[in-house]
Amino acid sequence: MDTFAFLLDGLLIAAQPINLFYALIGVTLGTLVGVLPGIGPALTVALLLPVTYQLDPAGSLIMFAGIYYGGMYGGSTTSILLNTPGESASIVTALEGNKMARAGRGGPALATAAIGSFVAGLIATLALAFIAPFVVKFALSFGPREYFALMILAFVTVSAAFGDSTLRGLTALFIGLAFSIVGIDQLTGQTRLSFGVPDLLDGLEVTTLAVAMFAIGETLYVAAQGARAPEKVEAVRGSLWMNKADWKRSWMPWLRGTAIGFPIGAMPAGGADVSSFLSYSTEKSFSKHPEEFGHGAIEGVAGPEAANNASAAGTLVPLLTLGLPTTATAAIMLAGFQQFGLQPGPLLFATNPQLVWGLIASLLIANFMLLVLNLPLIGLWVRLLTIPKPWLYAGILVFATLGTIGANPSVFELGLLLTFGVLGYIMRVFGYPIAPVIVGLILGPMAEQQLRRALSISQGDPTVLITSPISALLLALAAVALFVPLILRARGKGQVLAQVAATED
Repeated sequence: MDTFAFLLDGLLIAAQPINLFYALIGVTLGTLVGVLPGIGPALTVALLLPVTYQLDPAGSLIMFAGIYYGGMYGGSTTSILLNTPGESASIVTALEGNKMARAGRGGPALATAAIGSFVAGLIATLALAFIAPFVVKFALSFGPREYFALMILAFVTVSAAFGDSTLRGLTALFIGLAFSIVGIDQLTGQTRLSFGVPDLLDGLEVTTLAVAMFAIGETLYVAAQGARAPEKVEAVRGSLWMNKADWKRSWMPWLRGTAIGFPIGAMPAGGADVSSFLSYSTEKSFSKHPEEFGHGAIEGVAGPEAANNASAAGTLVPLLTLGLPTTATAAIMLAGFQQFGLQPGPLLFATNPQLVWGLIASLLIANFMLLVLNLPLIGLWVRLLTIPKPWLYAGILVFATLGTIGANPSVFELGLLLTFGVLGYIMRVFGYPIAPVIVGLILGPMAEQQLRRALSISQGDPTVLITSPISALLLALAAVALFVPLILRARGKGQVLAQVAATED
């Protein structure tokens, strides 16, 4: 009953005109960046961090969440009509959806993707509202050693879940941890890694690092690819709506995709790409038309798209209740919370419940907005695919620079922006994930602080970290998290690749 009351209060907050406006901006921007290939919600939220520095925290976070949801919706348009997945989670949608578009069934493919995303987002958001309080009650019993073990779990999961190599992920994490100790040590007052530069005494700005590595690094990487042949956009021919048979073949994949996507998104080692691959495998097993897979099966679009969006809501469970990011966008949203002096976790539900429940309730409203935006305005989103990439990325560079100047007008900060941008480009070239760097910078100081507290209480005895059942369990989960993503990816992607090979033959 308390959850219903909190959710109702949250709806009253989310329904305020200014918050509705922020939600509309978020879902519109999210859909736009989801449609444009190569630009994802993580990059967009990173760009908006310095711009929203002076804005209302609740409105800004509602806008960030809207971008996250909208990016998941919009990614299906590019995959279906352009056969260019913007993110790894959209690979399966491209496999079946583009075949449907080539066969003149692009309209039903886009419709089942949008409605499936709506159904999954609605159910998963309600699940988030009811599950979060139980996780918070559990987390309120945490002490310093449990929080340190939780930080270790976060470090391991972001390293193992992002990218294709755990070793590269760990390397990126240690780069972020090295950045996190720059500045004055809060315990001893001594300077660390500041090299006598006064501007570094306060540490590195998370906003500058996020904008540089996501926006500047991505722009340099795209520019280095050189000119490419223009990609062909499949025209939406025939009916724009689903017929009776399409509805009959789609509704169960929507529900199954939601059931797969939400728990995997909530797992520390989950992610939208894992859930979409597993959903595709499941739909092929349950389908009464397995021969259509690889040739444009509507179940292969409906299930993975539902799983994709359900996992987005699932990702918010560990982020809001434990402060644990499991995707790149969640890592940037964590930076957004800290920008306003907020730390996601159980104490946030106690100290600022209006903000948390307003954010959760705004996701329900955002889902309805996205359904209205995606189905009637598909023609507008398709036209966005004709924007020349040089114009697009030049605008990103200008926006990133102006945003950084607005948040911190300093020549030194602009120098850091360029330096970290080049580092982000180099990491992309060699296949190193970016998100672990951001997570290391954000969570590094907290992990160090909790470890020092735990050792002070135990008078320097390191075994205190494993004498608590909760901390021992979290450390064991961290060990498991090193291997679970590898197993899940090998299973899901192996089946998809086998399907692709069979299709090509």
